[in-house]
Amino acid sequence: MKCHLLSRRMSGTRAAALGACLVAGLLVGSPASATPASGFTAVQQWKGVYPPVSLNTQSDRRSDKDDKWDVKLMTKDMSDIYVTRNAIAVGGQSGWHSHPGPSLITVTSGTLTVYEASDPTCTPIIYTAGQSFTDIGCGDVHLIRNEGSVNAVTVVVQIVPAGQPRRVDEPAPGNCPVITCP
Repeated sequence: MKCHLLSRRMSGTRAAALGACLVAGLLVGSPASATPASGFTAVQQWKGVYPPVSLNTQSDRRSDKDDKWDVKLMTKDMSDIYVTRNAIAVGGQSGWHSHPGPSLITVTSGTLTVYEASDPTCTPIIYTAGQSFTDIGCGDVHLIRNEGSVNAVTVVVQIVPAGQPRRVDEPAPGNCPVITCP
């Protein structure tokens, strides 16, 4: 239902139409609210803007069969690359969120517990100082929580389409327990 207000003064018919629009809006409902972060601070350290990239260090497998390290990275358009430092207090959490591109996360101190909305059982995954993990991005909804006894810190490298936000707040998934603030 479209609602148009044609003038500041409303007749009884227009007032009734406005009321019907408001009621219809309430009945349709609103999307679930995002879950706020608590005890979580993200500080952007650096940002670079890159043109399309095509990197491939792969060697010729026909002659080099010792399975050496290779890397491939390709972007089709401009990208923003961020280096971010996250500090998570004991009991703090990131709120449910996603990213429009991949993230490489290194835990530099403390212990973190990651919950993935795509996991039907929402099984926690624990990472300690010195460990790294990746977030594929592209709508992967997750929450990071410090369930340890000391503050935790991560350093994150993120690659996102130019001009897109680094983080997209998301509603809590129905398959995971409610994560409460400390």
